Amino acid sequence: MRRTLTALLCLLLSAGLQHLATAGDVDELLKREAAPPGVVFEIIAWQQDFLDEALPRIRQDIARLRKRFPQLEFAVVSHGSEQFALLKTKRYSFAQAHSVTKNLVADDVLVHVCGTHASWKQVSAEDFPDYVDVAASGPAQINDYLALDYVLVRVE
Repeated sequence: MRRTLTALLCLLLSAGLQHLATAGDVDELLKREAAPPGVVFEIIAWQQDFLDEALPRIRQDIARLRKRFPQLEFAVVSHGSEQFALLKTKRYSFAQAHSVTKNLVADDVLVHVCGTHASWKQVSAEDFPDYVDVAASGPAQINDYLALDYVLVRVE
């Protein structure tokens, strides 16, 4: 019951975030005269294989945005069950997610997963590879970016 309430709280916090844009709004960001300080992509899905689809799309969106705004900063926050595809033990079964994540990090994109959600599954920060940052809380990490005036793009 406690985990269910905590998960619901995380979802409600995430749903109430300001500066919200949807995945289709990347096109709207490209039309802006001036770039925001940054963009944070939020991923919250309940299928582990979702990252194999979502991360390549995010990488394409980042390339499009960087072409228009070269100095734009980017981050990705994954805080649903999909984050567990990035475990060290899943590097072969979710090779594409790991490969794209490494490429994003090499391109100065921070990739975060939710430590709170991980702890519910008895997963620690050491269970993720070094190229993945384990944030204390996914929603709190997103709020930190929003406090810096980043635009939130939800990836669904």
